[in-house]
Amino acid sequence: MDVIAKIEAGERITFDEALALYDHDLFVLGELADIGRKKLHGNKTYFNINRHINPTNICKDVCKFCAYSASRKNPQPYTMKHEEIMEIVDDIAKRGIKEVHIVSAHNPDTGLDWYTTVFSKIKAKYPELHIKALTAAEIHFLSEEYEKSYDEIIDIMIENGVDSLPGGGAEIFDEEVRDYICKGKVTSEQWLEIHRKWHERGKKSNVTMLFGHVEKRKDRIDHMMRIRDLQDQTGGFNCFIPLVYQSENNYLNVKEFITAHEILKTMAISRIVLDNVPNLKAYWVTSTVNLALVAQEFGANDLDGTIEKESINSAAGAKSAHGVDLQEFVDLIKDSGFTPVERDSLYKELKVW
Repeated sequence: MDVIAKIEAGERITFDEALALYDHDLFVLGELADIGRKKLHGNKTYFNINRHINPTNICKDVCKFCAYSASRKNPQPYTMKHEEIMEIVDDIAKRGIKEVHIVSAHNPDTGLDWYTTVFSKIKAKYPELHIKALTAAEIHFLSEEYEKSYDEIIDIMIENGVDSLPGGGAEIFDEEVRDYICKGKVTSEQWLEIHRKWHERGKKSNVTMLFGHVEKRKDRIDHMMRIRDLQDQTGGFNCFIPLVYQSENNYLNVKEFITAHEILKTMAISRIVLDNVPNLKAYWVTSTVNLALVAQEFGANDLDGTIEKESINSAAGAKSAHGVDLQEFVDLIKDSGFTPVERDSLYKELKVW
């Protein structure tokens, strides 16, 4: 049985078969991915009304792809006060925003108590607000900095109100590529172990993949396969988020930017390979809103959210600094032929627009 027939029959494909999909026509892959999308979600495209807060850009690590951390490329270090963060949270709570997404750099001067205090303040004042916070890379950093185990850090986070983990810090799991782009950061095995421990506590998380830089197609497939393996064991991943590398203000010096054709192929293959991860997000921040909408026809079923303010990817050239207007978001989804569905952070449907 050839790989296309195998996919059409609903059978799981191997690493070699998944890699070979890149040689197939884009629209054939799109049709196959769309079958999987429709089986799971019909014509729905999900989004949430959320706010990103990036509290500090001072970082002990030097990742070559990063334009956000304070460095020669971004010589403006900052750390927000708790009062500043709470002012933002007060504002979004008044306006009915359901999720606050808190990730930032690995700042030795802020510390574990700094994070846990702000989490507990938010949860005490707004118990219904979903706190998505701290990537596995940040958890690893805090574990090393305070000589605590991953279990201890995770339990402290949960005690102080963190509801789910974002998927950042995964980058590419291949260690050779990882050593080149973010040496010294959390390893792939450590990243997966942190999420395993999070899932073992009955909690959900997301998982990302940064692509379009120096990685090869085989590295993307390897990344997906490792996600699929862990998901078979824990079932804890809500969503897979392929992030398109942003080329400005960093040290990778990638000369040729990845094409929309390659991005859509990767989206479609992601939907086909990750048969056990329910949601595939075309993160508009890194792909542009227009391409993210096209990706809804190539297996994706989610766009993330309105965001309002975003500092990390916009520092590298993404057009996401001020988010996107809710009504505009809804209209764009409708105009693309999909049904906009507002969801909460765990994909419970809140409103069909």
